Amino acid sequence: MKGFLISGDRSGSGKTSITLAIAAALAKRWTVQTFKVGMDYIDPSYLTGVTGRACRNLDSFVMNPDELSAVFDHACMGADIAIVEGVRGLYEGAESIGDIGSTASIAKHFQLPIILVIDARSITQSAAALLMGFMQFDHDIRIAGVILNNVRGEKHIRKATEAIHHFCHVPVIGAIPRVDNLDLTMRHLGLVPFEEGLKDQPFLDRVSSIVEMICSHLDLDALLSLSREMKAPDRIPDLFAVSGLSHQGTIGIARDEAFNFYYADLFSLIESQGFEIEYFSPVHDVLPDADGYWFGGGYPEYYGRELEENQSMIEDIRNAARDHRPVIAECGGLMYLCREIRIMQDFSGLSAGTVFQMADVLPARCTIPKKRIVTYVSGTTTPDFPFESNKAVPVKGHAFHYSTVHPDEGVSFGYELVRGFGIDATHDGIVRHRVVGSYTHIHPVPSSALLYSFLSACKADPLS
Repeated sequence: MKGFLISGDRSGSGKTSITLAIAAALAKRWTVQTFKVGMDYIDPSYLTGVTGRACRNLDSFVMNPDELSAVFDHACMGADIAIVEGVRGLYEGAESIGDIGSTASIAKHFQLPIILVIDARSITQSAAALLMGFMQFDHDIRIAGVILNNVRGEKHIRKATEAIHHFCHVPVIGAIPRVDNLDLTMRHLGLVPFEEGLKDQPFLDRVSSIVEMICSHLDLDALLSLSREMKAPDRIPDLFAVSGLSHQGTIGIARDEAFNFYYADLFSLIESQGFEIEYFSPVHDVLPDADGYWFGGGYPEYYGRELEENQSMIEDIRNAARDHRPVIAECGGLMYLCREIRIMQDFSGLSAGTVFQMADVLPARCTIPKKRIVTYVSGTTTPDFPFESNKAVPVKGHAFHYSTVHPDEGVSFGYELVRGFGIDATHDGIVRHRVVGSYTHIHPVPSSALLYSFLSACKADPLS
């Protein structure tokens, strides 16, 4: 199995589009497994879409080394090529000093060669100086190749390439021209999710055009020659091994154009514990009969009218909550289970004064916008956490939103935070009945004890 990592010199360098193009091209000939550094859920949707294999997240702040290796090995079963897309610049991490949470830490853990995307807009010899600084900053990483982005003409490419070869002795394996109006479609939380765009042919045509244009300026054979030859995993890591239990119950997972922010390991771990998954759409469907429900993040504000009009879904959710069915709702799911979503001022295509009546399961209302919240989250469950657990268990994940949830006075919270920001600075996870609604997207690997306590509460036969 071959493996390599694509990083950028900064956010906005173009690494996401370039990684997407490389993954799409290689997937036409080989089985490609992709990964995304950090806690993103939108970029992975594109990498999943073009390879047909679920992209996985790798984050050294959230996961310990054993967990990182387990996620990587499990995902790479049967793969020919592993591609890791970095986050932000190569060295950006959770803190100003130290590399925890950074792309560099993942490259070092897996000993992956780095293909560095340099935004070469208006620079030539300075591209070599920038690259030399990256190479000297940490001698434990290896930059094996460079892709220049946003170049203008052959003279620009020649000067930058010659400088890099002369001063850094690193091959340039691609030079992508600056093309106006050929970017992936953006929104306030980042790219429009791939699952949302699937129903829009112009969206798919745009993705295809970007892939074709970028690949026409890359040397993919040279890229593969710079990859690391890695031993392909031949056994499923213990973390993901099937428990031997079966028919433990059914988990209904909201998944459609409004709710699609999930970490792929969630599905693997649920199934490994003997549970079946039934996906459903709060926009289009009726609520399936299940033993527990999970509402992930997304953009309920863009589908507020459709969600509001699906009253049969809302009534079924209310009944499930009153029947004490276990429910976890994260970010967009939290917003959906509030009483209402109210748009306070014009924001990202949403009109001030718009109000959407939501499920009214949780004693809270939601307003948009507010100052952006993007943060790692860590903490523990509280005694009010409604699922089986004799002790506090870890809560580790990420939050990213522009909304505010305003809970009623006296609500209970399931999570106590030591880092990050939830419903407030120290609490997250509003609890009502056996429903937990949080801004935190837990990562199910480091938060596996939390996940398993939820699943235990969902067992169809409590005696099993």
